[in-house]
Amino acid sequence: MQATKDQLKNLKPLIKRGDFLKIGKSGAKCVSHGVILQAMPNDLGHSRIGFTVTKKTEMSAVKRNRIKRRLRAAAADILSLHAKESTDYVLIGRQGTSVRPYETLCNDLKYCLEKTGYAK
Repeated sequence: MQATKDQLKNLKPLIKRGDFLKIGKSGAKCVSHGVILQAMPNDLGHSRIGFTVTKKTEMSAVKRNRIKRRLRAAAADILSLHAKESTDYVLIGRQGTSVRPYETLCNDLKYCLEKTGYAK
């Protein structure tokens, strides 16, 4: 992980289900091989981030947790440096996320940030 603690403090967790649904309904979306990114501006003054991996993606809880850990690590490295202020991000894991090389996963996230227009 390349991000410092000060950079990670700028990313708050996204917790409420209603926020996830609002971002999914009216936010920008980008799909890549390793991750799906949904982004939407907020009025809070800081960025928030949430992670989702469904049972449809992977039935095993152990594998779903591994996917979430990989997404958290990639988000810490990429979003801490390239995220816009006052933006909510939702990262959705896919089946290939658990076996995709880490550098490629980070590149997928960068691609999605540029594609949605929510990169610095």
